[in-house]
Amino acid sequence: MLTFNNRTALITGAGRGIGKAIAETLARHGVTVICVSKSADSCGATAAAITAAGGKARALAVDVADGGAVAQAAETVLKEFPVIDILVNNAGITRDGLLFRMSEADWDDVIATNLTSCFHWTKPLGRPMTRARWGRIVNITSVSGVMGNAGQANYSAAKAGMIGLTKTLAREFAARNVTVNAVAPGFIRTDMTTEFVNNAEVAAKVLEAVPLKRFGEAADIASMVAFLCSEQAGYITGQVFNVDGGMAM
Repeated sequence: MLTFNNRTALITGAGRGIGKAIAETLARHGVTVICVSKSADSCGATAAAITAAGGKARALAVDVADGGAVAQAAETVLKEFPVIDILVNNAGITRDGLLFRMSEADWDDVIATNLTSCFHWTKPLGRPMTRARWGRIVNITSVSGVMGNAGQANYSAAKAGMIGLTKTLAREFAARNVTVNAVAPGFIRTDMTTEFVNNAEVAAKVLEAVPLKRFGEAADIASMVAFLCSEQAGYITGQVFNVDGGMAM
């Protein structure tokens, strides 16, 4: 059994897919979850579902790529909750294309949403964690950031950057009992992967690179995140956990 001791968590990108699964899983363990997404409808739906199931949840609509909006949101959250014990940086977008065809806007948007947002959230929410001498930060990276992936220069760079950020912050925060880890999903069934998951020919080709020969589920990622956020994971920091069916052995 995992224990959490009445913790509060903020999860970005919680309106759907992996982020939603993480929010629901933590809520089932008694964690109060703040569900963040750009769309008020999507994060509101996640929070409402959690509340209806007997959990404790709030919705917070904010564009994580907007540093000023994140700073204001963090300030608002900390007025109600003096410490956010758990931060899961999960929000992410794709703007795929070969490098020579990639626009500067597609590069900038992906870096801002997937990587820079981690800086904007961790800076204000990490400080109260260090003062409280307890905290868990989990960054959702990708096997694309570990291995690279043709057509995803922007996405792979952002996800690799999250790994470097994770390892650095783990060293900076360790003395204050705040752990920082990363989870690298492989091919997971979400809205982002629907296009090839539902195409039998493409799916078969993709699964050639997966030793377990199947796609993962959002729950697979949520289970790993829940463990890393629990009391039981207090001696784990600075690590990257591939949840990818064996792709990046």
